[in-house]
Amino acid sequence: MRFDVITLFPDLFAPFLASGVTRRAYTSGQVDVRLWNLRDHAEGNYRRVDDRPFGGGPGMVMLAEPLARCLAAIRADRAEEEGARAPLVLFSPIGRRLDHAGVAEWSASRGAILLCGRYEGVDQRFIDTHVDLQISLGDFVLSGGEIAALALLDAVARLQPGVLQGEGSHQLDSFNPALDGLLDCPHYTRPEVWSGQAVPGALLSGHHAQIERWRRDQRLLLTARHRPDLLAAARERGQITRADEAVLKQNSL
Repeated sequence: MRFDVITLFPDLFAPFLASGVTRRAYTSGQVDVRLWNLRDHAEGNYRRVDDRPFGGGPGMVMLAEPLARCLAAIRADRAEEEGARAPLVLFSPIGRRLDHAGVAEWSASRGAILLCGRYEGVDQRFIDTHVDLQISLGDFVLSGGEIAALALLDAVARLQPGVLQGEGSHQLDSFNPALDGLLDCPHYTRPEVWSGQAVPGALLSGHHAQIERWRRDQRLLLTARHRPDLLAAARERGQITRADEAVLKQNSL
């Protein structure tokens, strides 16, 4: 899959693409990331990409024309066939909130063109004409879309085959359907006792069924305490068993 990123700060991406376990997805080409500096498509000595908003007010607005030129260059470089155009994605507070289901969809897609906005926003006429989808990370505002783009790329990269150490280990992540959409359980490693705190006995038992039951119980309890909405959704899907309900009742949850 290929992701083209329109940004004013391409240097922000370089260390990210070369670091951590997800770099395997980028160096192998499983996730092909290409960076496009918007200023390369602006005119004039100052390569201006923004101007004051009509109607007054604080901040600046990204100009439509440089964005249109950059987008045209990307589409030409991709040599897209009719009907197979990559969607243009804008990171914006009004967009669909990115979640595991959305990441899973992107991880199986052919990719997209990611627009990292800056300043007060993007000229609405460009959005109306070219943007296919808007995505939000949550109910807060960032200085630009680069962090959101990095979050999407990281989440997609780690779902690619062979990227993580254990094949399929991402299936044990929080929100994954393999865990019925619940939060993941706590994890422990050596030493068995640290700062007076011992590892739960079930994890030292060597009894696989007992270990799995403990982990399931912890996922249920953590989700009930911190994300009851996820537990309610799992109930609606019929994924909470009688044994699960007994554990929750025993803990007054």
